[in-house]
Amino acid sequence: MTASEVRVPHARLLVVAGALAAGAAILWLARGFTFYFDEWDFILHAPDWQWVSYLQPHNEHPAMLHRAVYSALLATVGLRSYLPYMAVLVALHGTSAVLLFELVRRRSGDLAGIACAAVLLVLGAGWEDLLWAFQMAWVGSVACGLGALLALNGSRHEPRMLPATVLVGASLMFSGIGLFFAVAAVVQLAANPSRRRRLLCFLPLGFAVGLWYVALGRSGALPNPPPTAGNVVLAPLYTLWGLGASAAGLVGEGGSWGPAVLVAAAGTVGWTWWRHGTDPYAWSVLAALVALYLVTSLSRAQLGYQQSAAGRYVYVGAVFWLILLADAAGHLPWRGTWRPALVACLFLAGFNSGVLLFAYSAAKTEQMQREVADLQALSAERTDPCLNPSGAVDLLVMPQVTNPSLYYRAIDRYGDPSASLPISDQADFERARKNLHKLGC
Repeated sequence: MTASEVRVPHARLLVVAGALAAGAAILWLARGFTFYFDEWDFILHAPDWQWVSYLQPHNEHPAMLHRAVYSALLATVGLRSYLPYMAVLVALHGTSAVLLFELVRRRSGDLAGIACAAVLLVLGAGWEDLLWAFQMAWVGSVACGLGALLALNGSRHEPRMLPATVLVGASLMFSGIGLFFAVAAVVQLAANPSRRRRLLCFLPLGFAVGLWYVALGRSGALPNPPPTAGNVVLAPLYTLWGLGASAAGLVGEGGSWGPAVLVAAAGTVGWTWWRHGTDPYAWSVLAALVALYLVTSLSRAQLGYQQSAAGRYVYVGAVFWLILLADAAGHLPWRGTWRPALVACLFLAGFNSGVLLFAYSAAKTEQMQREVADLQALSAERTDPCLNPSGAVDLLVMPQVTNPSLYYRAIDRYGDPSASLPISDQADFERARKNLHKLGC
């Protein structure tokens, strides 16, 4: 008997329960967090948003649904609590895990599906997408993208094109990460002669995305320093490093482990394809995985090839790796000593990832103490005649807040996120107050 032939009673319920438990754990780890970095771009300018604002890119990404979620949360719960924002992120993350399970189990069985969902739920190497509510943009793209792939594979003979097209569009409206799920969908249909005509269903969506990019998409802020033609030369190394980092992230590792794990993961996929053959679905996922890092390298490689190992990229890359490796896992024996050995490997990978996630949450908790001190300094200096109207409270933690009046307008409208909180970083509080003073005052 192979792993793909094993049936687990109530497998879906087990995954949903695991998603709820992991979500509760993440919310507990984030209990001391507050609004951070790019979130202030949205918060400070939300009072001025008009309908066209939702079409504007954030950095290089489309952000229609991302802005819509923040707009709804700001209008209801405001800035008084960060928990509702994290709750949306956690809900999208749990949805991604459940959809990944459904996608994997159709090809590789219940055991592989449960294992993939479990690894994703506690993916410590992808911490940026699990511990920062603003990354609901990327996680939302992943959830919608997985839903689109599930719709395309709902039937061997007739993919459900309407929900697939809508979900690919929603994935693109959360962030540019949707592009790579679009790649997977297009390659899957194009590589199957009997389904190529279904590509016509994507034409209106492709036209809309192209029109948006020409009209508004190119106005997104570029990284600093901006990309150069040299990125083409750096692209292979950037891509390989990112592929290795996302593969190593599955077992809670990274850095120097990446190249070795990449060789092992690629060898496992290649061996499985050689022994059991491949199909358009597998090729489409591989194309999406490589495109993720290759396309990103064209705008980010100037920041250093190691940047492809950032947690936000690891999360997305890990999803594609899990789908590819699940095919190999489904062919493994499920008898004798294989059973405890495979369970032990899964436990160690999950435990290592969980420890890594806890470590990152502890480090971010300390960072949030500095953030809270900066926010409290802004509140303390509001009536000070020495307040610099263009003072930057903390360029390292809050580089977006360089106009105190915009900050005061936002908290007057949405609430003060630092109200009633004790000052836990007195040194940074005093430093932030000094930063807000006019020179010589």
